[in-house]
Amino acid sequence: MQITRNSINTTAGPSEWFSGAVYVDTVATPTGASRLSASSVHFTPGARTAWHTHPNGQTIFVTEGVGLAQRSGGPIEVIRPGDRVFFEPGENHWHGAAPTRFMTHIAMLDVDDNGNNATWGDHVSDVEYATAPSIGGA
Repeated sequence: MQITRNSINTTAGPSEWFSGAVYVDTVATPTGASRLSASSVHFTPGARTAWHTHPNGQTIFVTEGVGLAQRSGGPIEVIRPGDRVFFEPGENHWHGAAPTRFMTHIAMLDVDDNGNNATWGDHVSDVEYATAPSIGGA
């Protein structure tokens, strides 16, 4: 058993990977035989990832707020606390907060043999993001 005391500071999400204000708290880092990478990612209203893929897929688990997720060629989906989204290995996608709501999710994935966790693409444009469905009375 290994206990890691909370000593890692919250970091701002890099602008190459995110649009808007996003903050990341590390939950797990690949160490030894473990390839698990996990983070608690906090999106301010309207903030989102760029398009990206993961070599071994990714699961996100929404813990609070209301968010949006989309895979390339698919509709933008509204996601809420308790929802889990799995993105297949190599599936181009993005996720983030709804326009008027904060959203936090736990992002979990296995890095590849070289320690890579993602390949980042273009930012989601405001025009693409504006096609999101209404979040209703969320």
